[in-house]
Amino acid sequence: MTDYQNIQLEIDPRGIATLWLNRPEKNNAFNSATIRELLLALDAVGGNPDVRLLVLRGRGKHFCAGGDLGWMQQAAELDFNGNLEDARALAELLYNLYQLKKPTLAVVQGAVFGGGVGLVSCCDMAIGADNAQFSLSEVRIGLAPATISPFVVKAIGERAARRFSLTAERFDGHKAAQLGLLSEAYPAEELEAQADSWIANLLLNGPQALVTCKALFNEVGAGELTPGLRRYTETAIARIRISAEGQEGLRAFLDKRKPAWQEQQSWRPSTPS
Repeated sequence: MTDYQNIQLEIDPRGIATLWLNRPEKNNAFNSATIRELLLALDAVGGNPDVRLLVLRGRGKHFCAGGDLGWMQQAAELDFNGNLEDARALAELLYNLYQLKKPTLAVVQGAVFGGGVGLVSCCDMAIGADNAQFSLSEVRIGLAPATISPFVVKAIGERAARRFSLTAERFDGHKAAQLGLLSEAYPAEELEAQADSWIANLLLNGPQALVTCKALFNEVGAGELTPGLRRYTETAIARIRISAEGQEGLRAFLDKRKPAWQEQQSWRPSTPS
């Protein structure tokens, strides 16, 4: 198993992979080492057939405060090619998270700034504390939310992305939910229980059906109706209907019983050390 320094990857018996940003003393701000470790962890999750869901979280009071100050100071001393290499690594992380075949859920609290907003935007679903603070803060230090911008636009729309990246204003979890960045916002003291509820609900669904569903919407994108897209959707439903999981799900529904993927022993998380 990879020995991570800045993150933690936990996989429980149910197939839930929890990927923790683990620099609470730095408010989980990321640097080049964190990006490299996150890339390795995503590869491990994507290649593990037992993983059904990835949950992205941050240890401590804050989810992610954006870029680490030391990392940005180093970047200020790099030439164009050095900064381009840095940007490519971050872009690769964002694209790999967005394109991960397994469904992804972000659970956030505290500060969610800059690249932290980008990570949330790359996840399929996100929930957070209603008092969490979000900001596309790059322009305050003379920068721009460049690599994260395609994903932010997908998450909240171009108009809102323009506003919040140009103003760098902060907004809370309620506003994030209104914008669509969060699926739901909850009181901070309820966040853990709500995260457990979301995970339990996702586990009711067929593992391969979730993968197929995600691939389907990646292909559909903005929903432009083309003959090629029509053929893709026709093929997708035909394939999943004849798959082992599809057959089991249909038979279980008709037999009024639970499908095999729900017939798992109950599991309780251990107390964190």
